[in-house]
Amino acid sequence: MNSFEYSSPATLNEALALLGSQWTDAAPLAGGTDLISLMKDDVFVPKRVVNIKEVKELAGIHKTAHGLRIGATVTFDEIASNPLVRSEYPSLHEAVLGVASPQIRNMGTAAGDLCQRPRCWYYRSGYGLLAMKDGKSLVPNGENRYHAILGAGPAYFVSASSLGPALVALGASIKIASASGSRTVEAGKFFVTPHDENGREIVLQPNELVTEILIPSASGVKNATYEIRQREAIDWPLAAASVALHMKGSTVSEASIVLGHVAPTPWVAAQAAESLKGQSITEESAAKAGDAAVEGAQPLSQNSYKIQLAKVAVKRALLAAAGKSHAAGA
Repeated sequence: MNSFEYSSPATLNEALALLGSQWTDAAPLAGGTDLISLMKDDVFVPKRVVNIKEVKELAGIHKTAHGLRIGATVTFDEIASNPLVRSEYPSLHEAVLGVASPQIRNMGTAAGDLCQRPRCWYYRSGYGLLAMKDGKSLVPNGENRYHAILGAGPAYFVSASSLGPALVALGASIKIASASGSRTVEAGKFFVTPHDENGREIVLQPNELVTEILIPSASGVKNATYEIRQREAIDWPLAAASVALHMKGSTVSEASIVLGHVAPTPWVAAQAAESLKGQSITEESAAKAGDAAVEGAQPLSQNSYKIQLAKVAVKRALLAAAGKSHAAGA
């Protein structure tokens, strides 16, 4: 690992003053579950590491007049054990429990999850964010079994965020601060697809920090997350779906369906959500929504299996949100 300057500010203003105008000027450190590995592998070499774990303004989970506030440095364990998250935001609770490693849940933070870099092996092996060679991506004709089937090109990696799909489905927003002020971004607009090697997967700038996540009240909103993994042990999902349903009696009045791990960003399946309006959640309607969610998918040479997995994830998330079990093998 290369040498770097280390700072441990006590306040948010002190932390923001230590950031720079370029990504390599400084890197915030919370849980470090992503940053440390990037630094060890020389994928990212910051001049300064800014420890933000001592900044009290970034901690805590609180109920607000409008919903729930989750601080940037709140750990996955804190989210998992919060009674309000368990009762009102099961989609978020299930997404957190999907991270099977107790060590990662104990160290990993909410903002760290949103800001982590792609888990794409081309990027992690030093081929760059878009894995370009001679003006062409290495991914379509290379090892691509874990890459995107929706919204791909020129980026083919999948968004690694565990919380992203649930936050987008719940209509959450992300509060961001810099030394010059703060701004709030809808979760659905926080994630972006980069179009060049200098781009990023999120709207955050080098001189900014995520300070908190704001989630509207989900009282009366049926929500769930369903993830599909190759192994139940420590593993990244192959496909996931988070759903939020506003009901009028036994039928859906409004729906949100967001796919995870199938696109460079959490993928909003608007057509699938629209198909549920005025419908009851049944095996048939949930399956049709799953089909609609992957309409237009463009699998690569080794990842067409993700289409079926995404369909199943949507179906099972919808049935779980509605309090119904899925048929065996479905």
